[in-house]
Amino acid sequence: MHFSASASPASAILWNGLFAIGRHLRHIARIAFPNGEGNIEFHANIVTRGLQPPQVAAGLTVPAIDRSGKPKLDKEGKPVLVAKYTGLHALRHFYAIWLLNPKDKGGMELPMKIVQERMGHSSIVMTADTYGHLFPSTNDQEALAAAEKALLGA
Repeated sequence: MHFSASASPASAILWNGLFAIGRHLRHIARIAFPNGEGNIEFHANIVTRGLQPPQVAAGLTVPAIDRSGKPKLDKEGKPVLVAKYTGLHALRHFYAIWLLNPKDKGGMELPMKIVQERMGHSSIVMTADTYGHLFPSTNDQEALAAAEKALLGA
């Protein structure tokens, strides 16, 4: 399909370019994320239909907030709950956490270096800074005090 020749040359070029982009995107949709009709599944639909409903079903929610900053309430006066994570980037964090978590908690328990490679982080420092809070911290004050006593005789 081409734009009418009676239109200005610039608008004809623009519209013909848009049609070409549309054909290309329909081709990509067959490969990536097609909807039920084989067309492109848009980001908003993937999030609202695919990501958010399972979160709500699992109780991973936060109160919805109205424009004035107050919690929205339903007809019974209870807070309206919405999905806690509203973007696909949350899936990336879920994946990294799953890779790092111990096997007894359902994770893969992979070394941080492997996780860094799988996540495509430029350095292990980035991985450690982002996910280091997942590792239990130890209170080593007693061990340090014992070592100080042994070394200094205090």
